Amino acid sequence: MVVLYFDMLVALSRIIKYGLQNFSRNIWLSTSTIMVMILALLVFEGLILFNVIASTTVESLQDKIDISVYFKTNVAEDDILNMKRALEGLTEVKKVEYISRDQALEEFKIRHAEDEVITQTLEELDSNPLLASLNIKAKDPSEYGVIAAYFDDASFQDVVENVSYAQNQLVIDRLASVVDASKKGGIILTIFLALSAMLVTFNTIRLAIYSNREQIGIMQLIGASHKFIRGPYLVEGVIYGIIAAILSFLIWIPIIKGGNPYLSNFIPELDLVAYLGSHYVALLSYQLLFGISLSVVSSFIAIRRYFK
Repeated sequence: MVVLYFDMLVALSRIIKYGLQNFSRNIWLSTSTIMVMILALLVFEGLILFNVIASTTVESLQDKIDISVYFKTNVAEDDILNMKRALEGLTEVKKVEYISRDQALEEFKIRHAEDEVITQTLEELDSNPLLASLNIKAKDPSEYGVIAAYFDDASFQDVVENVSYAQNQLVIDRLASVVDASKKGGIILTIFLALSAMLVTFNTIRLAIYSNREQIGIMQLIGASHKFIRGPYLVEGVIYGIIAAILSFLIWIPIIKGGNPYLSNFIPELDLVAYLGSHYVALLSYQLLFGISLSVVSSFIAIRRYFK
């Protein structure tokens, strides 16, 4: 048993040694392969970061839209609060906020404190002209239509004065469609570059095999197994993937740090530097997994075709 383990370790060390030799002997081909893989991995991680930006943007805008339900002046506050509790029980509803007439008036005065005309007009009025309301936030923007339809019932006609959608609902819908289209475009670009990287890696390994065809032939004559012959080229593919993954990750760091202040101006809730700091292990792992898988699969296909 000890002898068997020793032989396995010797074989593994030789496979790694030959893989490193193949990598260094074809340094220019290896460099070109790594460069193409870096492009694919940059787009791959860019797609991940774009998804973070898009999700944060949509969530930020979703928090700024709601449905406002205004009640007639003769509706008692207890009745409005009962309706608030009923709405909070709906699966589509995320949050319901009650705004009394007095609170609405105070907020209106604060918003228009610098407008002298409005201020003087309010002072001349004998009563509060504003209505009590419920501001309703949905769990999903697509559910606002369902919530609005809830008030179409005839039982609400005597208590509800008006139901309005937030003005930026149309902007949210358009933004969601743009984000969806951008995600699909990023996926297509990633697939294209991944296939290009696979093709370059495939040809690099084939050239390496061709240059070593006499050595491989001798190894086959003396009884070397396909696994032993295949091993160095798979090791070479792993090296491509690791180097490309690490370099692409390092390239993204200054890009994120440089672009974060500009993104934060448009989306205050977004902090890509903080996201990178808390998710760098996961991001680097994704890069390594994608890069190694990409190169190993292409290496395996090239070697398999040679044996056939």
